[in-house]
Amino acid sequence: MALKKYTPVTPGIRQRVIIDRSGLPDKTLAPKSLITSKKKVTGRNNTGRITVRHRGGAMKRKYRIIEFGRSKLDIEGKVTSVEFDPNRTANIALITYKDGTKTFILAPSGLEIGHTIIASKNEVPLEVGNATLIKNIPSGVYVHNVEMVPGQGGKLGRSAGMKIQVQGRTRKYVQVKLPSGEIRLVHENCMATIGTVSNEDHMHEVLGKAGVNRRLGRRPTVRGVAMHAQDHPHGGGEGRTGTGGPASDKWGNRIGKRTRNNKRTDKFIVKRRYKK
Repeated sequence: MALKKYTPVTPGIRQRVIIDRSGLPDKTLAPKSLITSKKKVTGRNNTGRITVRHRGGAMKRKYRIIEFGRSKLDIEGKVTSVEFDPNRTANIALITYKDGTKTFILAPSGLEIGHTIIASKNEVPLEVGNATLIKNIPSGVYVHNVEMVPGQGGKLGRSAGMKIQVQGRTRKYVQVKLPSGEIRLVHENCMATIGTVSNEDHMHEVLGKAGVNRRLGRRPTVRGVAMHAQDHPHGGGEGRTGTGGPASDKWGNRIGKRTRNNKRTDKFIVKRRYKK
């Protein structure tokens, strides 16, 4: 999708760059069964304590129920509309199947109104939007919405512009390369959708002002060096001072330290996204 820039008549839009959504409908065309209310995310747990900082105050939005599992097998569906989803960076597509059922899926790049797609556990044409078992997809093809456990629904490659490359097959597993550079093994019976996730230009958006972040539910973040010593390891001192050591969070944990500790799934990682 194209990018939209503004004439700098106010400071807030001087640097603002957004996605041009003039080709998308202003209102969703989906039935009410696919749209539900969504509780505001304020970063609090069930006791009311803030467990995730810097969240709250977002605009109201309805949640679109997305079919990540592609359960409608061997039934052709027609793309009714491609729409904006306020809950994710990618666009979504409304699919109408031959039996009259309507569902939302993640819209891959190049999928347009009127296109026909199909999901099957057998081989399908290598066209964007079609879904099949990852063992049926040849090496070098880009996919998205890949399952990690068969039947669980897509977990990998779901945000705007994401693409996962199928690289080869090893016994009951297929080797895939993730956008982070990590090479991982996925079970051959996991479903994957062919194509790249839509809205690739999302990474080039510039919000332009702090108010846009507030409407998205992101609250201000205070620097540690600007706090008192009792509030942050970086705080305290007369005048401007450095951190006095490695960068740490509010609780003294070193920032950048890798916290992954799942030995049960280490065997599925062929190459990590970083060097040890």
